[in-house]
Amino acid sequence: MTSREDHLVELVDSHGGPVGAATVEQAHQPPGELHRAFSVFLSGPDGRLLLQQRASAKTRFPLRWANTCCGHPAPGEDLAAAAGRRLTEEIGVEGVSLVEAGLYTYRAQDPDTLRVEHEYDHVLIGDLPGGQVPRPDPAEVAALRWVDLAELRGALAADPESYAPWLAGVAECLARYLRRGEESAGDR
Repeated sequence: MTSREDHLVELVDSHGGPVGAATVEQAHQPPGELHRAFSVFLSGPDGRLLLQQRASAKTRFPLRWANTCCGHPAPGEDLAAAAGRRLTEEIGVEGVSLVEAGLYTYRAQDPDTLRVEHEYDHVLIGDLPGGQVPRPDPAEVAALRWVDLAELRGALAADPESYAPWLAGVAECLARYLRRGEESAGDR
């Protein structure tokens, strides 16, 4: 059985165009290779967002709070299919309909492991399907918690070291997407 570090990711240019492939491990070695990724937020019936605390075994930013789940599509893999697969693997939730909320490109080096995240990150949002209860894989997720977006933004400003370095950026993508939706609804 291969580890997740052996899976292939799609290397991209600054516009998201494919330029090759590397293993997860290779792409995250310093200085980091820009590659396609996704960050998923699940929303509950009350509008709050599900966050995960990354498991201690993670090679990048362990025990930091992040969005519901993250991952990398394989080269040429459909983004929604890859994100759905990771939601099932990490969070134990199936059948989520996802919408792309925006893109966020970032680079961050983990101060402890020295691994580098350099990602062309597709931010996705979906509603937790009715009746499903998240059942996280303990090898992936240390804890879960629900927060509203305003609370999350305040917590990120107050204690950024408790959160994955991409979370502020992907939360801002989500906030812009939600504002556009509210403005469109107000125009009707």
